[in-house]
Amino acid sequence: MLKNKSKYVVAVVGATGAVGNEMMSVLEERKFPVEKIRLFASERSAGKTLEFKGEDIVVEALNENSFKGIDIALFSAGAERSKIWAPIAASSGCVVVDNSSQWRMDPAIPLVVPEVNAHDLKWHKGIIANPNCSTIQMVVALKPIHDAAKILRVVVTTFQAVSGTGKKAMDELLQQTTDMLNFREVRCDVYPHQIAFNVLPHIDKFLENGYTKEEMKMVNETQKIMGDKSIRLTATTVRVPVFRGHSEALNIETEKKMTAREVRELLSAAPGITIFDAPEKNVYPLPVEISGKDDVFVGRIREDESIENGINMWIVSDNLRKGAALNAVQIAEELVKMSQ
Repeated sequence: MLKNKSKYVVAVVGATGAVGNEMMSVLEERKFPVEKIRLFASERSAGKTLEFKGEDIVVEALNENSFKGIDIALFSAGAERSKIWAPIAASSGCVVVDNSSQWRMDPAIPLVVPEVNAHDLKWHKGIIANPNCSTIQMVVALKPIHDAAKILRVVVTTFQAVSGTGKKAMDELLQQTTDMLNFREVRCDVYPHQIAFNVLPHIDKFLENGYTKEEMKMVNETQKIMGDKSIRLTATTVRVPVFRGHSEALNIETEKKMTAREVRELLSAAPGITIFDAPEKNVYPLPVEISGKDDVFVGRIREDESIENGINMWIVSDNLRKGAALNAVQIAEELVKMSQ
């Protein structure tokens, strides 16, 4: 458990990446009680400097002694590095919040979205998993509905921004768009097909069941976070030519009947949710409008006329913030509260 202190020594592992950069920004914006920050990245990035609270911080390479004296480490360095370094950090007395897929489905490690299952932090043993970006925003919207009417089944289609893949994918979208508008040949390095002016029904590797790893992550992580394996969920995840902000179309079947108005009122009062739902005025969540914002934005709430107890909705959230960096920092904030 985290010690009760007024300020904490915090590490960001993978600091030079898109999510690592966002973690630093969120720590600063939310005034997290940082006594000292240490930044880690790959050997090739060691020696670079990044700014935190107006101060230039030198990026370090990891070694066996890196985590001594560190209270909290926010990891966003990929599954392979997390597999090696998270246990080393935890054994040094540091609490790790890991943004990779490495620990998410480990039954001994809590998978946490603070608005949904902050109580699971009580049984962590030094490592806490941050869920997949598309799962996080979805469960924030599902939790109040599940508590009120018990969700039986969810059908979700995602429309995921290229920033979910990383900076190289964002650069590729920009370059392909520029090339197309200038009648130049388009090159594909990050994705198997052109992403500019296109959509790819393919995120992560395909599995034997025909689904992708991303789609099955949403199924398995949702059941673990919600603490209910009876929730049936099927997903189709799609990469779209948007820089930042994941969108999702949800179809939800509940045990108890809920009207669209009841769902709207319920979600309006829920933490971490903002309702943008006035379609007659062209008001609904859009990725370009939610970039840099913290909440999960919900709109297009309507009853599914094809089944008795069904709701459709559209949700959008900034995948680098609530889908990654913000959720990790919120976990750290919950740990601080628990230590007091």
